[in-house]
Order: sequence, then structure tokens, then C-alpha cells
Amino acid sequence: MSSCRVADMRHKEVINSIDGSRIGYIDDVELDTVTAQMTAVIIFGRPKLFGLLGKQEDIVIRWENIELIGHDTVIINGVPLPQSRKPRGFIPFITG
Repeated sequence: MSSCRVADMRHKEVINSIDGSRIGYIDDVELDTVTAQMTAVIIFGRPKLFGLLGKQEDIVIRWENIELIGHDTVIINGVPLPQSRKPRGFIPFITG
């Protein structure tokens, strides 16, 4: 069995095992303070128009949806993404 510190989880790339799409990079984790177990990983929403228009909503991936934690990547099993997170065109802020 291998161990991984919370600090090591940050900046791992998250990939969807269903279609191979790249979701983003882990920015934060959620811990249960009673059991001291990790319950979710969080990918912060991307800024809209350099942050002037706010940001997209954060993606919270529950621990049950994580299939594999590798050295540089985390593989998840098809968590649905918010509509605004899916790529739509060559220039997303114009076509999205």
C-alpha cells in the first residue's frame, strides 16, 4: 500500500476514464474532521475573461468517483461536468 500526503494531491491532473477528457488540476481537498478521511477533491472554476466576469463554478469530485491516484494524475469515473466547463469551440469565450 502506498501513501500520499494532502500536499502531494495538489496540482495532479484529473482525467475522466470514460472519454479520456482532461478535467483540470486538483486545487484543494475536502476532509471529514471526525474521521480524518479525505471525502472529495476540488478543482477551482476557471476565470471568465481574465476574472473580470467572475469564474465558472468549482468542480467537486467525491472520493467514491476516484478510480486511481497515480504519480501525476487522478483517474475518475465519469463525473458529469457543469455545462460551462465543457469545451465548445476554438475560442470558448466567443463560442460558449
